[in-house]
Amino acid sequence: MTTSASSLTAHEREVLAGVPTDLLINGQWRPATGNGTVGVEDPATGLELARVADATPQDAMAALDAAHAGQAAMAELSPRQRSTILQRAADLITEHTEELALLMTLELGKPLAESRGEVAYGASFFWWFSGEAVRFKGEFKQSADGAGRTLVSRQPVGPSLFITPWNFPLAMGARKLAPAIAAGCTSIVKPAKLTPLTMLKLGQLLQEAGLPDGALNIITAASAGSTTGPLIEDRRLKKLSFTGSTEVGQKLVEAAAPNLLRVSMELGGNAPLIVFDDADLDVAVEGAYQAKMRNGGEACTSANRILVQSGIADAFIERFTAKMAAVKVGRGTEEGVGLGSMVDQDQVDKIAELVDDATAKGAKVACGGTRVGTTGHFYAATVLTDVPDDARLLQEEIFGPVAPIRVFEEESAAVDEANATEYGLIAYVFTQDLARGHRVAAALESGMVGLNRGVISSADAPFGGVKHSGYGREGGAEGIEEYLETKYLSMPA
Repeated sequence: MTTSASSLTAHEREVLAGVPTDLLINGQWRPATGNGTVGVEDPATGLELARVADATPQDAMAALDAAHAGQAAMAELSPRQRSTILQRAADLITEHTEELALLMTLELGKPLAESRGEVAYGASFFWWFSGEAVRFKGEFKQSADGAGRTLVSRQPVGPSLFITPWNFPLAMGARKLAPAIAAGCTSIVKPAKLTPLTMLKLGQLLQEAGLPDGALNIITAASAGSTTGPLIEDRRLKKLSFTGSTEVGQKLVEAAAPNLLRVSMELGGNAPLIVFDDADLDVAVEGAYQAKMRNGGEACTSANRILVQSGIADAFIERFTAKMAAVKVGRGTEEGVGLGSMVDQDQVDKIAELVDDATAKGAKVACGGTRVGTTGHFYAATVLTDVPDDARLLQEEIFGPVAPIRVFEEESAAVDEANATEYGLIAYVFTQDLARGHRVAAALESGMVGLNRGVISSADAPFGGVKHSGYGREGGAEGIEEYLETKYLSMPA
């Protein structure tokens, strides 16, 4: 359903008017070859918000031409110059918080409060890597045999391609761009077709922060493969970073193999959240809610399976269900809304299909379990209990506000069930026994663990997973390593 443009407020129209909708190539905003465009929808109303350029393969290659041509100048910027650009970017993002937050809410659907949180999170990467830019590691030493000297230095990898997802349109780009800029790499960003507006605005702000022409290129397109495929095949591209589904990630790794392209993958998740009998109930309920409902559940870090020990199960389920049932559903711009729309109808259909599968096999609906309204893409906050072993949502990523709860008896059983998945991005543990917390965290097959915390993402920590959740790390001191090559120079003593 498409609503008339009058459904937008004057302020919303003003903010949208300030967003560039062309391609950013070599410092210039330009239409796509052939002037093709693709629409961007408000998922809460069905309203078309804007039309952005639909890049062609020729446009993609022009972006790579610019990134390749600009690499030498980018690498020649001093660490302090790159740090200053990053600091300016962090300041500009912060100054434009309300504008960026509204854009995210309009094109993604989540509540404004969450969008503001994402703006702060995204800005924190530019702040963090402004410090890392001046802390490159190196080494100078006598060789082991005494016959020479060894100099080890770090250099930027070179032109990098970033394919970012729709669910965090600012933060996922920031997590890649900030370390790339700190390392001295040029980049090409292909944002998701569902939520490109925030990235286009971020590109405008990064230009204002002082990035040289060609250092950042942004291509929007209806079809990712037609634009990113030729780039990955070109030997001038040196790095690929992707955030998205495991299925797409596997295909990208295959495509990158012929050129041995340096690759980092942040892929799907199936996060277990374990609540032990000795957990603080208040902390566990609030932590589980945060881990489940951040971004409306449309997050790879979302708690996909909640495992509760039998002694605390009844009390936890009662409290958690009441909290979920109280969530106000509506357009993210409305006051008091805690759950906005899902990103599109396909996402709602997938959530409904998984819930229907679980209930058909015996799961009970404690709250929710239904679509909401007839306009927009809404699904109620949902709690399922008595979820059977063969329910699909125990193995598939839900990506929505649905919390399946399972009850366990022994610690070992919880760990075994938590690890019974091909994914290994993040897990959560709630217990007041510190020894148990460390023991279980060590046994869990995941790249990250939250102990008595439902949200752990931070710019100063390495984000990433194991198994089919990918490889490589974003954030922390480790994040810049993805964009640096090590060079060894040997010389006479």
